[in-house]
Amino acid sequence: MTDRTRFVLLMVTAPILAYTLVGGLLGRVVAREGTYQHLRVFEDVVSLVSTNYVEEVEPEHVMRGALWGLAEGLDPQSVYLTEDEAREYESASVSGEVGIGVTLTRQYYVQIVAARDGSPADDAGLIPGDFLRSIADAPTRTMSTIRAQQLLHGAPGSTVRVSVIRGNAAEPMDIDVRRSADRSANVTSRIVAPGVGYIRIAEFDETTPDAIESAAEAVGGQGATKLVVDLRGTAIGAFETGIASAALFTNADTLVIRETSVAQQPVARGAAPASIAVPVVLLTNPGTAGAAEVFAAALIDTERAETVGLRTAGRAAEQTLVDLPGGGGLLLSSTRYLAPSGAAIHRVGVEPSVAVPTPRTELGEPRPNPDEDPVLDRALEHLTAMPTV
Repeated sequence: MTDRTRFVLLMVTAPILAYTLVGGLLGRVVAREGTYQHLRVFEDVVSLVSTNYVEEVEPEHVMRGALWGLAEGLDPQSVYLTEDEAREYESASVSGEVGIGVTLTRQYYVQIVAARDGSPADDAGLIPGDFLRSIADAPTRTMSTIRAQQLLHGAPGSTVRVSVIRGNAAEPMDIDVRRSADRSANVTSRIVAPGVGYIRIAEFDETTPDAIESAAEAVGGQGATKLVVDLRGTAIGAFETGIASAALFTNADTLVIRETSVAQQPVARGAAPASIAVPVVLLTNPGTAGAAEVFAAALIDTERAETVGLRTAGRAAEQTLVDLPGGGGLLLSSTRYLAPSGAAIHRVGVEPSVAVPTPRTELGEPRPNPDEDPVLDRALEHLTAMPTV
């Protein structure tokens, strides 16, 4: 069989296989209106390439490009993975290796959703929205976030070079980031104004609900009758933990709605009543993602909190890895979470009650004074107008 014949067979088979896998996973009928028309167009393109392209075609390379392009047409969390990337995804991480503490997405290049508090990325000044044009000298234009995390991980204390673009900068800046497992505590608290407690949630893991409850009790013991809960740059954590944390604040029966392509399932609270009843303002920004968004949506929709800051990331979906014959796989968003009202969060985000822009620091400039926080200042003003329970 010639390479040209193999190319035709592979490229005709690829879209049919992909449509079948995606359709089967998402519970949709492959032969829905328009699908066959798209397949015919693809077949015509393959025929034109096979007949007119002057060079020999490498079938596997072109097929990978076709599958990559298919996933690129979905949400940023859905991606085609090579065999090595799929194996890495399933094995989670290499023993003994550490990263730099970033959550990633794709928007042309690999892009930072958020840098974890106290992480090497945070210490290096990386912020939500920064583009990584290359990692360890490898361009990210056609790099999956799985591969990007592979490259960011390595031995503790070693460094990795990232080429960063921020905003409209014409040229990237190379930054060497030290790999480390260092992180700040998941939950911290303090008094920020008379009668106002501040709780910072950096990550939602299995310890977070108890830590939030303890933090609320601590600031309450210091006279706090209102709370600011800071979710800016919070992008790590399980959805279940975000939901369990929301149950501390609201007695609503439905906290969120879990949706697949075939059904919607309200997620009900547990039997324990809410333990935090004081007025709450949430701080959000584009680095607020995943479990933090579900937490915020639950409190906002049940009228237990208002928000100050910027719209959240819109990353409220869970992915499923579908294995492909011959290796590799499609990582597909198969479940998404909705607010209790049914409003979408994924790819939409949660809009703030009061929008407050965040001044952006240019790469290489000193970081803002942490004591100067216009978003927190506006939240305190907003809380002043809210009645005490």
